[in-house]
Amino acid sequence: MNTIETQTGLEQLLAICNGSVEPAPIQEVLAFDLIGVGDGTASFRYRPAAAHLNPLGTVHGGVAMTLLDSAAGAAVHSTLAAGAAYATLETKVNLVRAVRPTTGPLLAEGSVVHRGSTIATAQCRLTDADGKLYAHATSTCLILAGPPPSPFDSGAGATAADGPKASGEAAR
Repeated sequence: MNTIETQTGLEQLLAICNGSVEPAPIQEVLAFDLIGVGDGTASFRYRPAAAHLNPLGTVHGGVAMTLLDSAAGAAVHSTLAAGAAYATLETKVNLVRAVRPTTGPLLAEGSVVHRGSTIATAQCRLTDADGKLYAHATSTCLILAGPPPSPFDSGAGATAADGPKASGEAAR
Protein backbone atom coordinates (compact mmCIF):
# COMPACT_ATOMS: atom_id res chain seq x y z
CA MET A 1 0.00 0.00 0.00
CA ASN A 2 1.17 3.50 -0.71
CA THR A 3 0.94 6.49 1.62
CA ILE A 4 -2.19 7.84 -0.10
CA GLU A 5 -4.06 4.72 1.03
CA THR A 6 -2.66 4.59 4.58
CA GLN A 7 -2.03 8.19 5.66
CA THR A 8 -4.40 11.10 6.06
CA GLY A 9 -3.80 14.18 3.94
CA LEU A 10 -2.41 15.99 6.96
CA GLU A 11 0.04 13.14 7.63
CA GLN A 12 1.16 13.18 3.98
CA LEU A 13 1.81 16.93 4.05
CA LEU A 14 3.58 16.81 7.42
CA ALA A 15 5.93 14.18 5.94
CA ILE A 16 6.76 16.56 3.06
CA CYS A 17 7.15 19.47 5.47
CA ASN A 18 9.58 17.61 7.75
CA GLY A 19 11.58 16.23 4.82
CA SER A 20 10.84 12.53 5.31
CA VAL A 21 9.06 12.42 1.93
CA GLU A 22 10.12 14.13 -1.29
CA PRO A 23 8.12 17.26 -2.19
CA ALA A 24 5.97 17.45 -5.30
CA PRO A 25 8.12 17.90 -8.43
CA ILE A 26 6.61 21.35 -9.11
CA GLN A 27 8.13 22.55 -5.84
CA GLU A 28 11.59 21.80 -7.20
CA VAL A 29 10.85 23.38 -10.59
CA LEU A 30 9.76 26.67 -9.00
CA ALA A 31 11.93 26.37 -5.87
CA PHE A 32 9.22 26.79 -3.24
CA ASP A 33 8.93 24.95 0.06
CA LEU A 34 6.07 23.72 2.19
CA ILE A 35 6.94 25.31 5.54
CA GLY A 36 3.81 24.79 7.59
CA VAL A 37 0.67 22.71 7.61
CA GLY A 38 -2.24 22.24 10.00
CA ASP A 39 -5.79 20.97 9.82
CA GLY A 40 -7.20 23.09 6.98
CA THR A 41 -4.13 25.32 6.54
CA ALA A 42 -0.90 25.28 4.54
CA SER A 43 1.99 27.69 3.95
CA PHE A 44 4.65 27.79 1.24
CA ARG A 45 7.74 30.02 1.01
CA TYR A 46 9.15 31.27 -2.30
CA ARG A 47 12.12 33.46 -3.17
CA PRO A 48 11.88 35.21 -6.57
CA ALA A 49 14.44 33.88 -9.05
CA ALA A 50 15.83 35.12 -12.36
CA ALA A 51 14.72 31.87 -14.00
CA HIS A 52 11.08 32.85 -13.35
CA LEU A 53 11.12 36.29 -15.00
CA ASN A 54 8.94 37.29 -17.92
CA PRO A 55 10.22 39.52 -20.78
CA LEU A 56 9.37 42.65 -18.74
CA GLY A 57 11.71 41.64 -15.92
CA THR A 58 9.09 40.76 -13.31
CA VAL A 59 8.29 37.29 -12.02
CA HIS A 60 5.79 35.62 -14.34
CA GLY A 61 2.24 35.81 -12.98
CA GLY A 62 1.92 32.06 -13.41
CA VAL A 63 4.39 31.58 -10.56
CA ALA A 64 2.14 33.53 -8.16
CA MET A 65 -0.85 31.58 -9.46
CA THR A 66 0.95 28.27 -8.87
CA LEU A 67 1.91 29.30 -5.33
CA LEU A 68 -1.67 30.26 -4.52
CA ASP A 69 -3.10 27.12 -6.13
CA SER A 70 -0.62 25.04 -4.13
CA ALA A 71 -1.48 26.75 -0.83
CA ALA A 72 -5.23 26.42 -1.38
CA GLY A 73 -4.91 22.84 -2.58
CA ALA A 74 -2.66 21.82 0.27
CA ALA A 75 -5.06 23.38 2.78
CA VAL A 76 -7.82 21.16 1.35
CA HIS A 77 -5.40 18.20 1.11
CA SER A 78 -4.78 18.51 4.85
CA THR A 79 -8.44 17.67 5.53
CA LEU A 80 -8.46 14.38 3.59
CA ALA A 81 -9.04 11.01 5.21
CA ALA A 82 -6.68 8.16 4.36
CA GLY A 83 -7.44 6.87 0.87
CA ALA A 84 -9.17 10.08 -0.25
CA ALA A 85 -7.99 12.53 -2.89
CA TYR A 86 -9.08 15.86 -4.35
CA ALA A 87 -8.99 17.71 -7.64
CA THR A 88 -9.03 21.45 -8.17
CA LEU A 89 -12.16 22.51 -10.05
CA GLU A 90 -11.28 26.19 -10.36
CA THR A 91 -9.05 28.85 -8.88
CA LYS A 92 -9.68 32.59 -9.16
CA VAL A 93 -6.52 34.66 -8.73
CA ASN A 94 -6.11 38.41 -8.27
CA LEU A 95 -2.58 39.70 -8.92
CA VAL A 96 -2.42 43.06 -7.13
CA ARG A 97 1.30 43.90 -7.23
CA ALA A 98 4.21 42.88 -9.45
CA VAL A 99 6.71 40.44 -7.96
CA ARG A 100 10.23 41.61 -8.77
CA PRO A 101 13.56 39.83 -8.41
CA THR A 102 14.28 42.19 -5.48
CA THR A 103 10.96 41.57 -3.70
CA GLY A 104 12.46 39.09 -1.26
CA PRO A 105 10.85 35.95 0.13
CA LEU A 106 7.10 35.57 -0.27
CA LEU A 107 4.68 33.53 1.78
CA ALA A 108 1.63 31.81 0.27
CA GLU A 109 -0.84 30.96 3.04
CA GLY A 110 -3.99 28.95 2.36
CA SER A 111 -6.95 28.07 4.55
CA VAL A 112 -10.12 26.10 4.06
CA VAL A 113 -13.28 28.20 4.07
CA HIS A 114 -15.77 25.34 3.60
CA ARG A 115 -15.27 21.59 3.74
CA GLY A 116 -18.23 19.52 2.64
CA SER A 117 -18.35 15.85 1.72
CA THR A 118 -17.82 16.50 -2.00
CA ILE A 119 -16.81 20.17 -2.35
CA ALA A 120 -14.27 22.25 -0.45
CA THR A 121 -13.38 25.91 -0.90
CA ALA A 122 -10.20 27.61 0.21
CA GLN A 123 -8.71 31.09 0.20
CA CYS A 124 -5.09 32.16 0.11
CA ARG A 125 -2.83 35.20 0.16
CA LEU A 126 0.65 35.85 -1.20
CA THR A 127 2.51 38.35 1.01
CA ASP A 128 6.03 39.55 1.72
CA ALA A 129 7.81 39.61 5.09
CA ASP A 130 6.12 42.92 5.98
CA GLY A 131 2.65 41.55 5.19
CA LYS A 132 2.33 43.48 1.90
CA LEU A 133 -0.18 41.74 -0.35
CA TYR A 134 0.98 40.63 -3.84
CA ALA A 135 -1.91 38.36 -4.82
CA HIS A 136 -4.91 36.55 -3.38
CA ALA A 137 -7.13 33.73 -4.57
CA THR A 138 -10.07 31.46 -3.91
CA SER A 139 -10.26 27.86 -5.00
CA THR A 140 -12.93 25.18 -5.32
CA CYS A 141 -11.94 21.53 -5.02
CA LEU A 142 -13.77 18.26 -5.62
CA ILE A 143 -13.30 15.67 -2.86
CA LEU A 144 -12.77 12.17 -4.29
CA ALA A 145 -13.66 9.13 -2.19
CA GLY A 146 -10.60 7.10 -3.16
CA PRO A 147 -7.10 7.65 -4.49
CA PRO A 148 -6.82 8.93 -8.06
CA PRO A 149 -6.23 6.28 -10.74
CA SER A 150 -2.62 5.84 -11.76
CA PRO A 151 -1.84 7.62 -15.03
CA PHE A 152 0.19 4.53 -15.94
CA ASP A 153 -2.77 2.13 -15.84
CA SER A 154 -4.04 1.31 -19.33
CA GLY A 155 -7.40 2.93 -19.90
CA ALA A 156 -7.18 5.04 -16.72
CA GLY A 157 -10.02 7.47 -16.67
CA ALA A 158 -11.78 5.96 -19.68
CA THR A 159 -15.51 5.45 -19.34
CA ALA A 160 -18.22 4.02 -21.55
CA ALA A 161 -19.28 7.60 -22.33
CA ASP A 162 -15.85 8.19 -23.90
CA GLY A 163 -16.71 5.69 -26.63
CA PRO A 164 -14.93 2.65 -28.03
CA LYS A 165 -11.71 4.51 -28.86
CA ALA A 166 -11.12 5.53 -25.22
CA SER A 167 -11.59 2.02 -23.91
CA GLY A 168 -8.99 0.58 -26.30
CA GLU A 169 -11.34 -0.74 -28.99
CA ALA A 170 -10.79 0.23 -32.58
CA ALA A 171 -12.90 3.07 -33.96
CA ARG A 172 -15.45 2.02 -36.57
